[in-house]
Amino acid sequence: MTAHRRPNFLLIISDDHGYGDHAAETTEEGLHTPNLERLRAEGVTFTRGYVSAPVCSPSRAGLIAGAHQARWGARWFDTAHFPTDEIEVGPETLRRAGYRTGYFGKVHYGPDAPGSRSCPERHGFDESLYGLAAQSMGRLHYLKHSAAAAAEEPEVARRHGTHPLFDGGEPVDTDTHLTELFADRAIDFIERASSEEEAYFCMVAFNAVHNFTWQLPEEELERHGLPRKEDFDPAVEEYVDWYDGAISPNFPEGRAYYLAQLDLMDRHIGRLLDAADENTVIVYLTDNGGSTCNYGDNGPLDGTKYTLYEGGIRVPFLVRWPGLGTPGSSCDALVSALDLVPTFVAAAAEGRDDGLGELPRYDGQDLRDVLGGRSPGHEALYFDTGFQHAVVRPEAKWRRLTEESAPMREAILRVEHTDIGEGESLVRFEDGLADEIDPAAQVDDPALLDELRQQFTAWQATSQADMRAG
Repeated sequence: MTAHRRPNFLLIISDDHGYGDHAAETTEEGLHTPNLERLRAEGVTFTRGYVSAPVCSPSRAGLIAGAHQARWGARWFDTAHFPTDEIEVGPETLRRAGYRTGYFGKVHYGPDAPGSRSCPERHGFDESLYGLAAQSMGRLHYLKHSAAAAAEEPEVARRHGTHPLFDGGEPVDTDTHLTELFADRAIDFIERASSEEEAYFCMVAFNAVHNFTWQLPEEELERHGLPRKEDFDPAVEEYVDWYDGAISPNFPEGRAYYLAQLDLMDRHIGRLLDAADENTVIVYLTDNGGSTCNYGDNGPLDGTKYTLYEGGIRVPFLVRWPGLGTPGSSCDALVSALDLVPTFVAAAAEGRDDGLGELPRYDGQDLRDVLGGRSPGHEALYFDTGFQHAVVRPEAKWRRLTEESAPMREAILRVEHTDIGEGESLVRFEDGLADEIDPAAQVDDPALLDELRQQFTAWQATSQADMRAG
């Protein structure tokens, strides 16, 4: 990276990508991720990289602000929302620092509506092409987006998201597969910014590999030998019954469709890597743990999306920062998606004589210190979904389900086929892992248990503090 140029930032976020679903970990037939492995070889793999929530909306809200979403009351789907108007989010700060900013992909911070602050053009992005997943239960159809499609099949639109996309806030129709379309627009943005020698922040938020993964172009179905499947069968009396037949464990080809979407996304990630020059910091992660209903595999981790087991919050987390870190290495420091915005902002500010003035309150650390070996990472990370609580430290983890969690547990188990657990647990990490589900593997250490309970209580008491305080 040349000394006189500030770095570009390319942030790639996928949706529900399983922790174990990359070719470096398995020889499973059909699992192809050569471009993610290329990024892994060129950068650092954070084996203990976390998001701040086990579901997408609060996780994405925390990421865009670099602060824990509990500070503005965003804990679960029912409370998640974009940071409040008083909070300057990452792209706004970077644009103020002179960066050209672009957003291409899925938007889902909560009950997002056209023209609201949730929309990229309303919170710091100069250019954008996106779908509002809040219009359709958090989903975007991979292939169909138009007013006509939404009107023709309103139930499919409501469940799968066939509504028009938005280009800078203006509705647009498309039938291009979203993974390809978002990559195309991001590459065009990168090439134009590079040709004009402008530093840029490009955020690509793929909806892959979220359900429903059978929505593939004909050539991709042929490539993988997969049949075409309909989006909804109106002959099924209840939608939830149809949905249950389309997710694990009832859909025999589900894993193959998931791997096909992952393969396609990986190829377009390769195009993004090719477009970015040597002065570009590239980060890849997913928004929460792999999902049972999507046929994701979290490898050695217990639990899935929706849970505060490791499989719900520990995610693939790759960082290529030219000149920092050993290419191809792994790092077991505790890092978080909350670290990304403060790291980008700190790097952007270094190229300005006047600095950036007052900044929001961040809960993240500067990842450059971790990559450079000057910091061991976070001492602790905190999780609060309202009915689930956890503290993760390098050596141990405390997790608690509240008494009010029972109805949520039943609903998630019935609809999404995953168990969030119950009660309270304490585990120690051995070689970075712990058996969180087997009660016999849990630690009997009253002093440590009390310490972690108190640590969470103290954090919770301050998590609603004004973002600009301190």
